[in-house]
Amino acid sequence: MSASQRFRQVIKVDRKCASDYYKGCLIHRNIKGFMVQTGDPTGTGKGGASIWGDKFDDEIHSDLRHTDRGLVSMANNGPNTNGSQFFITYSKQTHLDLKYTIFGKVIDGMDTLDELEKLAVNPKNFRPLNDTRLNDVTIHANPIAK
Repeated sequence: MSASQRFRQVIKVDRKCASDYYKGCLIHRNIKGFMVQTGDPTGTGKGGASIWGDKFDDEIHSDLRHTDRGLVSMANNGPNTNGSQFFITYSKQTHLDLKYTIFGKVIDGMDTLDELEKLAVNPKNFRPLNDTRLNDVTIHANPIAK
């Protein structure tokens, strides 16, 4: 990923985080051994706009792969349909490579990721049986911060 692409991606996430956009978002999809998904302020799994209002293009780079637990990627409904939803991997997921924009990695709070993976879910839609929400999102390494 080029420096300009990384910069644009961090800006997108930072603006959402700074505006408390993700605070209180429901975890609406949670599949043990695969991933946990959130970022939809409607809580349905069908909403969520980008900071520009429209969907934005994928920013795929061939050297970024879903090789580890804790990678953060944009969720989408096909090519170039990124909004505000994102997911965090529970394990290596190579079938997602070159289809989803990876833009971060969990560097603190893996114990929270462990607890999320244990949540009981509805087996039909993988939504947690008890509402589980994001308390906060923090960017630890922000190359544009002053």
